[in-house]
Formats: sequence, C-alpha cells, structure tokens
Amino acid sequence: METSVLRRRAYRLILLLGLVSLFGDITYEGVRGVTGPYLALLGASATVVGLVAGLGEFLGYAFRTVAGYIADRFRSYWLLTVVGYALVGALPLLAFTRRWELAAALIVLERLGKALRTPSRDAIVSHAASQVGRGKGFAIHEALDQVGALIGPLLFAAALTIDGVAGYRLGFALLTIPATAAVLTLLLAWRQEPTPEHLEEPGRWRTSRGQDGRLSGAFWRYTVFSALATLGFAPFALLAYHVDQTKVVQPAVIPLLYALAMGIDGVIALLAGWMYDRYGLVTLAAVPVCTALAVTAAFQVSALSIVAGVVLWGAVMGMVETTMRAAVGELSGAETRGLAFGIFNTIFGLSWLSGGILLGGLYQQYQQGGVIVAAVFLEVLALVAFFVLGVARAHRLDRQKLAK
Repeated sequence: METSVLRRRAYRLILLLGLVSLFGDITYEGVRGVTGPYLALLGASATVVGLVAGLGEFLGYAFRTVAGYIADRFRSYWLLTVVGYALVGALPLLAFTRRWELAAALIVLERLGKALRTPSRDAIVSHAASQVGRGKGFAIHEALDQVGALIGPLLFAAALTIDGVAGYRLGFALLTIPATAAVLTLLLAWRQEPTPEHLEEPGRWRTSRGQDGRLSGAFWRYTVFSALATLGFAPFALLAYHVDQTKVVQPAVIPLLYALAMGIDGVIALLAGWMYDRYGLVTLAAVPVCTALAVTAAFQVSALSIVAGVVLWGAVMGMVETTMRAAVGELSGAETRGLAFGIFNTIFGLSWLSGGILLGGLYQQYQQGGVIVAAVFLEVLALVAFFVLGVARAHRLDRQKLAK
C-alpha cells in the first residue's frame, strides 16, 4: 500500500483518538476538581476524601500491567479501550447519588476504566504514530486531550455559578454528552481502522525488541530513569496546598493556575513531539532538568516565582505525556506493545504516588525547603542514570545494528 495512503489513515486515526480523549477529559477532568467538595457535601470525612482519591489513582495505574498483558495476549486493544471509555459513563451517574459510599464507588470505577483503556489506547496510537513520527503522533493526541482538560473544569464552574449547590447535579448531568460522544467516536475509529498494527512498518517495530518477543534491556533502563525522574515530580495537589498556605493569591486563583498548567502542557506537547522526532531519546534529558526547576520555583513564597513554577510544571507534563509515551512505543515490539505501556504506566504511577507521599511528608516536616532539596537530588540522580545507563545510546546502537 502506498505510504501516502497509510499516512492519511494514520493521521485520521490519531485525530479520532485525540477527539475521544478530548471528550473523555471533559468528563473526568470536569469531575476531578469537585469530587472532594461533593463527597464532603454527601457527608464524607476528609480522611474518606483522601482515601477515595488515593485509591482511585492507585488502581488507575496498578492494573495497567494486567490490562496491557491481556490486550497483547488476546489482541483485544479495541475492546479494552471501548470498555474503559464506557466506564467514564459512571461519572454522570453522580447526579443521582445521595450517599457518599455510592459516589466513591463510581469515582473509583472510572479510574479502573482508565487502567483498562490506557495501555491499549496508547498502543493503538503508537502504531499509527509510526507513520507520522511517534513524537508528532503523541503530541497531536496530547494537545487535543488538553483541550478537554481545559473545557471540563470550565463547564463545571459554569454549572456551579448558575445553580449553586444544585449545580453539582447539573454539572454531572451535562457530562453525559461528552461521555457519550467519547464512546461513539471511539466506535467510529474502531470501524475505520480495525487492525491498527497494520499501519506499522515491520522493520520499525523490530527496533529494540528483545529476544523471543520479550521487552528489551533498553526499555527497562529507560523505565528505571523514568521512575527516578517521576519520584521528584511534585503532584499539583501538593503544589496547590503550598500556594494556599502561603496566602499570596486568593483560593479562587488556584484552579486558574491549574488551567494555566494544562494550557502550557498542550503547547509544549507539540514542541516536545517535534523535538523527539528530530533528535530522538536524548531530548528526554530535559525532563529531570525542567522538573527540578519547576519544583524549585513553585515552592517559593512570591506570586511571580509560583507562576513561573506552574508554567514549568505544565511544560514537564507536556513532555511526560508526549516524549515519554512515544519512547515506550519506540522501545517495544508490536507484539508486546500493550504490556510495555502497561508496565511503564504502572511503574510511573507507583513512582508518582511514592514521590507524592515522600515530598508531602518532607513538606510537613521541613516546609518547602525539604521538598526542593529532595526534588533536586532525585532529578540529578535521574539525569545521571539517564547517561550512565545509556538509554539513548543503547537504543541508537540497536537501531544501527538492525539497519545493517
């Protein structure tokens, strides 16, 4: 088949999956900012709110390895993606809940859906992106994703402004529209491209494949680097807590800071994707550098430094969601792509959870100074690991051998 035809099909698939993520993000990012207050409104304690949020995020990452293995074993990428996005429909049902226990169950259920869909969806995107450049493919997907991340909170804020407390139920009900649109768009993508692995040129996916279809050493070295870099990446919740404690801005400004970070994320994603396609895995060295700068700036006590830190935090997210995901596709074979994304996302999530606990404990004990010192140390360690383990070099040599 002509390359131009394959590229058109690849772009179409990436755009359709980007729209699916856009609609999905409108739904669950719209809910994410209000789950705490809504659970409290239903009678949940602060401990319960923290437990529900932590459990949901943990399950959303922990089960990705299992989901990726199942997708590879049964070649069920589309089915798991559809089931995962269908579970986003649990969130509009919050409009009918009267007990916090049921609301908590629906929130956790959606996170389980994310665990099911993410490895398979990323595997499908990586197949299509092999035709247009993996950095570019994931950048386009991430940019559309972030549009949804901006619209969702704004939609819910409008509902709360219009109808006060009752606006929660109005907001949840409105989310039925994007949740339904996500599933319908996904079904359209499945119908148009039922075998996305056929978009990938065989010579490309053999790159960095281990013996007998196993994950390569380069993939594991890259995962170690990513885990170290993620440990020092402070979650936005901790950053927001610090901003609230400093009192340098009004509480209402904090959600706007998150929106700013999401906007920066989308813009940087496009630039990071282009850089990755042009210069390869070496561009990932920018992640620990920018992370250390982001934490150092964000955990200051001046408004200007905090805004600069938020901008850098959004830039790191843009790189993480594009180049880091693109690298997984580059470092794994087509027959193990789902498992590779599953393992990577599980380790990424556990590292972020562990890092959040570590940095949160240090903040409580030593204030922002402890967070900055720990984050900078971990990012320097990650940068050293990147070059000592030779992530970019090992992959480059692997590709040169296969080219001969």
